[in-house]
Amino acid sequence: MVTPESTSSQECEVHNQPILRCGKHRFDFAERTYIMGILNITPDSFSDGGKFLNRNKAIDHTKRMVEEGADIIDVGGESTRPGTQPVSLEEELRRVIPVVEKLASQVEVPISIDTTKAGVAKEALEAGAVMVNDISALRFDTKMAPLISERGVPVVLMHMRGTPRTMQHHVVYDCLVSEINSFLRERIEYAESVGIDSQKIIVDPGIGFGKSVPDGNLKIIKNLSFFKNLGKPILIGPSRKAFIGSVLNLGVEEREEGNAAAISLAINNGAKIIRVHDVKKMKRVAQMVDAILAVN
Repeated sequence: MVTPESTSSQECEVHNQPILRCGKHRFDFAERTYIMGILNITPDSFSDGGKFLNRNKAIDHTKRMVEEGADIIDVGGESTRPGTQPVSLEEELRRVIPVVEKLASQVEVPISIDTTKAGVAKEALEAGAVMVNDISALRFDTKMAPLISERGVPVVLMHMRGTPRTMQHHVVYDCLVSEINSFLRERIEYAESVGIDSQKIIVDPGIGFGKSVPDGNLKIIKNLSFFKNLGKPILIGPSRKAFIGSVLNLGVEEREEGNAAAISLAINNGAKIIRVHDVKKMKRVAQMVDAILAVN
């Protein structure tokens, strides 16, 4: 097993895949960090639940995120906050598909569908989405991996123990970073074994998903460069999460500075895609960090 101490960042960089093709779009991770804007069409998401259930509000908010610099829009119709109950396939489809259809014809950035259900992913891809963000890393629905292989779209594989309802019951690890790394490596190997394009796999260590608050999440960000050994672009989503609130003793709407700090360190340590609520300000943070890192 590779350990954080035995793998240098220089060795890891050699194996990174710098280019991701997503529909008609091309992401060159050697150039800059990319911003994924969050669109939750849910009544119960921890940060913005209920704000964008109205389709017109969802469309307007998405257009604003694109204007502010979002490179990808991630549309989700099922809350994944700790302790949440799953929604039915029919309800998730009802929430997301009309919005995806409208967005695909009205915005010029790729649409990602945030779902663990192959039925939702299939309908969303037919409606115009060009990426799948699966927090189960293809484990919850046996039809998901064949669908992604057949469609040839990028997929985000995320680490999580259990389900959103149970994940915070399982936050003790013998070696957190190595265990996450082993999980992601196994899921990458599985994805490639069923025909998913190796250059269209993105990994996410799963901030807030079955990690201790705040220590586990802080440890992931501090050691994020270790995951470069997987040779895949790293996505990270610290936006407004409980570990920031725990450190700063602040509510969800007051975590902007904590977001900025977490995102800055994540980019410095190898994150290539940042999943955020506050696109305008976090885009500026990413641009500043990229500029610093680009100086010889």
